[in-house]
Order: sequence, then structure tokens, then C-alpha cells
Amino acid sequence: MKVLNVLRATAGVHALAICLQPVFAGVYLDGSPAGMRMHEPIGLALAFLGLTQLLLATIWWRTGGRWTAPAASLLIMAGEVVQIAMGYSRQLAIHVPLGIALVAAAVAFAFWVNKRQVVTA
Repeated sequence: MKVLNVLRATAGVHALAICLQPVFAGVYLDGSPAGMRMHEPIGLALAFLGLTQLLLATIWWRTGGRWTAPAASLLIMAGEVVQIAMGYSRQLAIHVPLGIALVAAAVAFAFWVNKRQVVTA
């Protein structure tokens, strides 16, 4: 139960941080270099949040939770690693649509993990 609560909080922070990414990218595209100064470190932090989420989801699964939590977390984290690589290599044709998919996946995961009912015997 405690692991699930920490997973829920981590997924919420992860979803919030990933939703900020398009905002900072837009600020940069609007002509302010401050947008990129925020976009890059948050993008790198997202990979660590994704890893933390994956670890918590795995612990929750191994203690009686759903196996889909670590599976989804692994896909999100792998996507974030590819996203970082595509951003640094300026492959925007992949970076932008993958970013949209990652925002949707992270937000959906946060909602999903927060609606899970804990069954106690």
C-alpha cells in the first residue's frame, strides 16, 4: 500500500513535468533562449523520474500489484531515452511526435495508477 502511494506521487510529478516540456519548447520557439534552458534539464530529469517510476512499479507488482504498471513504465522510460537522443541530434521529425505520445502515455499512466483500487482481505 505504501509503495502504491509513492508510485502514485511519482507518476503525478512525472506527468506534470512532462506536460511542461511543450510549454518550454514553445517559449524557445517564440524567441526566448530561456525556454531551452528549462526544456533540456527537465527532459534529462524525466529520464530519472521514469527510472524511479519503473522501480516503484516493479516493487508494487512484486508485492501484489498489476504487472501492467512496470510494463507501461518501461515503455515510457524507453521512449524518454529515445526522446533525449532525438532531441540532442535535432531529429525533430521524431522528437515532436514522440513527445506528444510520451505526454499522453505519462498522463494516462498517472490517471490509471491513481484509480487503482487496493483490495484488502
